[in-house]
Amino acid sequence: MVVIALQNGISADIAHIIAYHAREGDGAKHSPEAAIVNKVDMMNFDSIRSHLGTYKRLLLCIAVVPIMEGECIMSNVGFRIFTKVRRPSKDLVEGFRGLPVANIADEMNRFSCVDARIKPINNVPLLGTAFTVKSRTADNLLFHKALSLAQPGDIIVVDVQGDLVNSVTGEIMMREAVKNKLAGVVVDGAVRDSDALKEMAIPIYAAGVTPKGPYKDGPGEINVPVSCGGIVVNPGDILVGDGDGIVVISPEDAPGILEKAKAKYAKEQAIFKAIEEGTRDKSWVDKELKARGCEIIDDYYK
Repeated sequence: MVVIALQNGISADIAHIIAYHAREGDGAKHSPEAAIVNKVDMMNFDSIRSHLGTYKRLLLCIAVVPIMEGECIMSNVGFRIFTKVRRPSKDLVEGFRGLPVANIADEMNRFSCVDARIKPINNVPLLGTAFTVKSRTADNLLFHKALSLAQPGDIIVVDVQGDLVNSVTGEIMMREAVKNKLAGVVVDGAVRDSDALKEMAIPIYAAGVTPKGPYKDGPGEINVPVSCGGIVVNPGDILVGDGDGIVVISPEDAPGILEKAKAKYAKEQAIFKAIEEGTRDKSWVDKELKARGCEIIDDYYK
């Protein structure tokens, strides 16, 4: 949040420089005394500063805590925790239960699939909403904090930049996750205690396994956009995982994707039945080959 406190009578030529977009629920004050904004056009920041610098009693503060009169507190980027997550409805999330990840991915034009190097540690389907952690490699201090903040149904997604030198979680932390009724853990990095993790009822995905443990120093962030297997994961995104891997779904897109994925699943069930009955029509293959100019030669290769 950017808070700009202005004296009365600020001119309109300054106001147009500041671009802001009030998020739902945040609101925005439109008064000469103060304007609460969420985003500032950084390309014009120097211009803004030079214009605003001509006014007395002006404060420009970037903060993630309430601003008191006369204070200017900078957000500690890289070492901060956002406690709130915009979660989709439980009914919407549950709608994806039982649908193959491949069906969902097909209806997203084969995008938003986490890289294949992140594999399931155990054989438990994954479904829930993302609770994100961005951590320094070889460190799990913020991961520990996330365990106490995440709610039942959340999936903790940990971005340690794919580091496989040190693990960032193991049996102790995963027992906590089970106790807290979390919906899963996905680590773009390494885990340990894999024999125990394989027997747990909570779905766990990771890029690798190593016995070498982590440190607990920080820094890191909680509930910011993270990178997991080459895909951006935002807090509140819906994650669905099975033996094939994980697909990430934006809640805004989820209703349409869900409807299409269900139709895709039903269509495949009909194909399976036709295969068993010997009635599947494959004439489309020859049509596609002909349309694409494939030459069919009725002879041996010479």
